[in-house]
Formats: sequence, structure tokens, C-alpha cells
Amino acid sequence: MDPVTNFGILSLLPAFTALILAFITREAVFSLLIGVLVGILVTGQNILFGFTGLAQSALGNADFIWVLSIEVFVGIMIAFFQKSGAIDIFSKSIEKMNVKAKGAQVLAWLLGIFIFFSDYFSPLYVGTVMRNITDKARVSREKLAYICDSTSAPVCTIIPFSSWGVYVAGLLVGIGAFTDKNIAMNAIVRMVPFNFYGILSVIMVGIIAIGIIPDFGPMGKAEKRTRETGKVMNDNARPLLGKELSEIKPNEGIKPNLFLNFFAPALIIISITLGTYIINGSAKTLEGFVAAVAFQFITMLIQKIGTIPELVETAIAGIKGIVSAVIILALAYSLNAISKELGTADYVISIASSWMTPALLLVFTFLIGAFISFFTGTSWGTYAILTPIVVPLAFNLTGGNITTLVYATIAAVMGGGCFGDHCSPLSDTTILSSLAAGSDHIDHVKTQVPYALSVAGISAVLYLVIGIML
Repeated sequence: MDPVTNFGILSLLPAFTALILAFITREAVFSLLIGVLVGILVTGQNILFGFTGLAQSALGNADFIWVLSIEVFVGIMIAFFQKSGAIDIFSKSIEKMNVKAKGAQVLAWLLGIFIFFSDYFSPLYVGTVMRNITDKARVSREKLAYICDSTSAPVCTIIPFSSWGVYVAGLLVGIGAFTDKNIAMNAIVRMVPFNFYGILSVIMVGIIAIGIIPDFGPMGKAEKRTRETGKVMNDNARPLLGKELSEIKPNEGIKPNLFLNFFAPALIIISITLGTYIINGSAKTLEGFVAAVAFQFITMLIQKIGTIPELVETAIAGIKGIVSAVIILALAYSLNAISKELGTADYVISIASSWMTPALLLVFTFLIGAFISFFTGTSWGTYAILTPIVVPLAFNLTGGNITTLVYATIAAVMGGGCFGDHCSPLSDTTILSSLAAGSDHIDHVKTQVPYALSVAGISAVLYLVIGIML
């Protein structure tokens, strides 16, 4: 296909189709698949050959294989947690504190903030650790998924030395006065106070968990259902967490060690991720998961929690348990690829640029970023598209100087891109949050969107005010 072909408004059709069907049918796999097929039809390709070709190009790359590998090892890790009885013993230790719904939510929120270094590990660990605790405290799976999701990507955007901050700093180098990475990294630090969406998303979780603001919308209904009936999911829910994982039980008489079987795997991931970032400037998250799983296997073998055949069988059950999430992730990647081929993001930029005025630079940067990221499911892709467009415009308005307007523009890019990564049904971290919390994916999206939109609305107003003042 000619890469310069302009499909105009038709470029939005695949994502719109998938989103509308997802909310109507509540079936993520079907909706994403239809969205992909619609995209292939729009390009004019043969459905059969177009689909197979797309699958190979979209999934046969290092990015997808990296995320897939993390999911596989997370599945094994969760299975080993179950087999060792580590999660049960942690839950029982928390139960002794007589934790109620509010306390369970606050604990999940704080744990999510603590795991600040990876938007992948954070929801997976928090969801896995807190699921039994929140179930017993009568907190809905939708609520747990929301807490996991809203303390992953948003937290990463407000931590300057996270992989997110480093990535955006790299995009800034060569634009205007950002002549080297040190100057760019300083800008990432200075933009944090203006990252209203990231900051407010994290705060929103806390005040909702504490009860300062009562649950509203679909989340309010989900919480009422769980509180009154004890049902943590809808009767028709299809949780991404496979039954293989929920059915894994420790052998009789097993006495797990809370440190070795519960805390140590997480500390290994944290140490490797942060250590490699500090030493090499690149966080090796996947390597951390591999090392943690290897540690679990060897430790459980020494503790005689299981034989080699038993542990291998447990690992396979863990992989089976995340198959649903893998299928959704693969289709989301395919939909993102066909949207890129159709020039979806370029079309959005082209129609929005005509609205742009200096006074509205910040609010439009944020809103356009939010729109692109929601319909493509990618934050980093949004950053790559918006940064070279809006940052030069900010420099234009400041006479080439690095001022508050430049910092605020970078923050608007960060926050807008985070919106989609945080709540789009096409986003990998949204999928991972549903997986770890054991929530129906569409239910998670439907209950979270009103909260995310509320924060986005407040953020847009703040950007408008700042833009007028500067």
C-alpha cells in the first residue's frame, strides 16, 4: 500500500468499530477482531491475505514479543504464588488486621504507588497480591482493576527517572534549545508540577479509596452489587484470569515462608529493574521477571513444595491462565498496526491543527494527545507523534527560550498520552490490569472511563487557565 495515501475520516473506522462493538457486545476478542477486519477492508486488501500479513507484521516484532514474554512469566509467577501458598499466608496476615473495604483499597493504592518503576509490573503485582484481600473485603474486581490501572501509567509519568521520562527526554533532544539529553532530562523534572492528569489520577484513586468522594456511575453500581451480594463480578462477567490459575492450590501441610515466597520475588524484580536502569540507563523488566520465576522454582524445589514435574505442570497452568489476555493483546496490537497504516494519528493531527491558537496550545495538546492515545491504545506512540509538533510550536511562542510554557507543553503531551494508555480498551496496561485483578475487561473499561474523564476534564480546564495566564 502507498504509505502516503490519505484515508481521511475512514482511518478512524477500525478503532471506532472495535470500541462501539466492545461496549455493545461486551466481547473484547470479537470486537477487536471485527475492528481489524474493517481496517483491512478500508485498505482495499484481501481479507484472508491481509489478515495473515497484518498478524505477521504486527506481532512478529520485538515490542510485542517483549510484552508477550512478560505476560507469560507473570502467568507462571502468579501460579507459583498460588502453589506456594504465599498469597494465602499474606492474605491471612492482613485478615488479622481486620481490613475492611476502605482499608483494602487504600492498601492497594499505596502498593501501586510503591511499585513506581514499571507500568507493567505494577498492575500485575498489585492485582495478584490484593485480589483475595479485596474479594474478602467485598471490593469489586472492577474497583481493584481501576486501582491497579490508575497507579501504573499515571505514576510513571510523574517520576522523572522512569523509563517514560527517559523516553520523552530522548524525543526532546534536537528540538529547539534541547541540544543534549541533560537539558532534556532537566525539562522532564521541571514539567512534573504541570502534569495535571498524572498527578490528579493518582490522587483521585486515594480520595475514592478513602471515601472522600463516593463511587459514582457504573463503578458505584459495581461496588453496591459487591457490598450487598458479595459478588465481586457481574454474573455474565468473563474475567481475563483463566480458571487454571484460580484452581491452583498448595499441597496439604505446606508452610510457605512469607519473605522467600512472597516478598523476595518482588524484590528481585525491583532490584534488577532499578539496578539496570541506574547502571545501564535501561530498565530490564523482562529479565527481572525471568530471574524472579527462576528463584521461585528453585526455592519451592528446595522447600519441597513440589517436585520438578509438579512445578512444571504448575508453570504450564499459569501460562494457560493468561491465554485470554494474550489473544486480546495480540488483536490490540494488530488494530494499532492497521490504524497506523491508515494514518489515523496523522489525520487527527491534520484536522486539529486548524483549531490551534497560541492561547489554546496547552489544552489542545492535552486533548489531542488524549484522543489519539485512546483510539490507538498507545502512549509512547502518541508521544512520538505529538512531541515534534507541539514543542517547536511552544518554542515559537517563547522566542526559542525554555520557559514555563515549554515545560507545561511537555507535561500536556505526557498527560494526554497517558490518558489512552490508562483507560483505552486497546491499551496493554489496561489489559494487564484486567488480567491481574481477574476482572472482565470491558467491565473494567466501562467503570473506569467516567473516573478518567473526570480527571481529564479537570486537567483540561487547568491547562486552559495556565495557557491564558502564560
